[in-house]
Amino acid sequence: MATYNRAHFIVETLAAIQKQTHINWECLIIDDGGTDNTLEVISPILEVDPRFSFLKRPNSYGKGLPGCRNYGIDTATGDYIIFFDDDDIPHPQNLEICLNELKDSSFKFCRYLRAVFFGEFDYKFDSKNSFGKVTFTHNDLSKMIDHTISFNSCAVLWSKSCFEKNRFNETLMYAEEWECYSRILSEKIKGVCIEKTLFYGRKHANSNTGEFWKKNPVRQNSKKEAIRLIMENLRAKNLLTSYLFTYLSGLAISFRDRRLIDDIIKRVGLSLRQKIILHIKYTVYPIWVAYKRLLKTKKPKNVI
Repeated sequence: MATYNRAHFIVETLAAIQKQTHINWECLIIDDGGTDNTLEVISPILEVDPRFSFLKRPNSYGKGLPGCRNYGIDTATGDYIIFFDDDDIPHPQNLEICLNELKDSSFKFCRYLRAVFFGEFDYKFDSKNSFGKVTFTHNDLSKMIDHTISFNSCAVLWSKSCFEKNRFNETLMYAEEWECYSRILSEKIKGVCIEKTLFYGRKHANSNTGEFWKKNPVRQNSKKEAIRLIMENLRAKNLLTSYLFTYLSGLAISFRDRRLIDDIIKRVGLSLRQKIILHIKYTVYPIWVAYKRLLKTKKPKNVI
């Protein structure tokens, strides 16, 4: 659990983790150089529950979420990992249900559903143990990349073996999960996706996602770099299908950054046909956007 100046939220999150029905766990709280009284407010919990550890991110790891998570991966002693946030609430049966699913040794992760809430947490947990499930294989990689099947960091329990050769890219300050998980899943591992909500994410204005949509340059540039890295990895593994090329190049073009397009062409190793398509799409994109807006304005209204 990476944390930065969340003294006003973190105690509630730690209390929820303590209520896990599976009791054999460790929670590494990685402080990213915060300046508030986080340690003071969580000290009563640390003193009575040795399963919690409060650690300062060493300078050998980059500042930010990726560096904290990489330090956590390198420090963790368990066989499985979940990246909890410091302001969210896990379902009491989160670990119990996921670990039960992973008794099938062919599964390397368990993905579950995530709900969001605003303000105070006031949910009644679903205690039913019957739910739908599907197997996720390398054939579903495109669904993860285009977010048809979302892989929110707090909504996946991973086998630690998935990180033997993978770490979060510490230069990314947004979309680092998307980029890292696409690399892991491109290694053709198999997991299970269950239709049960086991995590509740708190929504607030100061989130990384909120900053991205407000066009924060750090978040925007990080997403651009993540797109390029994903395309480069897929091309190297011969997994950049026509659909994924269309989807990822479309994302890149939407930023209207000529340097990004040139960088993708230079570094990803596209075919001549793909290069021509990318140039054409970049050029005509403003016309296409204007055309779509025009269609919306001319859409006939329902007559009662």
